[in-house]
Amino acid sequence: MATEYTPTEMMDRESRSNRYYRNAVERHWDPGEIDLERDVENLLAFMEETDGYDQESWYGTLNGIAKFGAGEDAVTEDLAPLGSVLDNIDDQLFLTTQLYEEAKHADFFDRYWREVVWTVEDELGWERSNPRHERWFNDPYIELFDRNRKAQFRLLEEDTPENRAKAYCHYHLTVEGILAQTGYYGMQTSYGGEFEGLPHLPGLVQGFTKIRSDEGRHVGFGMNQLKKLIAEGVDPHLIEETVEELLPLVQGITEDERFQPDDPADRRGLESGELAEYAIEKHTDRMQQITDAAADIPSVDDLVALEGDD
Repeated sequence: MATEYTPTEMMDRESRSNRYYRNAVERHWDPGEIDLERDVENLLAFMEETDGYDQESWYGTLNGIAKFGAGEDAVTEDLAPLGSVLDNIDDQLFLTTQLYEEAKHADFFDRYWREVVWTVEDELGWERSNPRHERWFNDPYIELFDRNRKAQFRLLEEDTPENRAKAYCHYHLTVEGILAQTGYYGMQTSYGGEFEGLPHLPGLVQGFTKIRSDEGRHVGFGMNQLKKLIAEGVDPHLIEETVEELLPLVQGITEDERFQPDDPADRRGLESGELAEYAIEKHTDRMQQITDAAADIPSVDDLVALEGDD
């Protein structure tokens, strides 16, 4: 016997999810259109002009790019279970744009590695590095993304308000709202031309700027879903405890010192501990915005704003 078809409700054009969906449509960008030639030129010139920038220093530059690339691959796949359980048309509309955008982010980092990293290594006569080599991923990184995957796929077995809250906490709040935002700050500050000891990479910075504009919607959507779940009876302490359990992993990723020189005087870019402090600041902000019933969720631009933005 055929299952009776039940039409979905009409869209709520004023809902936050629908407005995020429309924002995504209006701010479309193509990762293939970002100019990467200057990054290659600047890297080769920097290496020629800078004494002491050897292959180990090069790996320090690649470390963050590799982490972002692998992370985008992972979250593109891990978001699918949430799309399977959402039953609101506006939430579904938004999530289709998020899946598409996560795929674009993965596309950008894959292209960057092929067209910039490998081109530079070929010019220098170095062996081509592997963006998925285990050297880039420390234990906290692996554990955080393993936990995120389990939290998403748990929804397929037991879709409860509490499990949805945990899924949003892992994906939208921690991976995107705290870890990624901290990474943007670190990468854009490091390679935006502010440090003489690091190369200026305008293509990479432009890519991060475009990705940030997408992630602001993703984070805002997750935060709004969590506020609704709290209003419907989910204990806010569950959200606080879930994120607090994950925060040490975020700090372990952002403070990965394996590619830094032993002598602090030879360190390039941000000071030790600076990213960990930034991550804690983002964590505090997100918790207050979600658990305080009177607090508003920031606009998309505010959610992705970095110090120094115009």
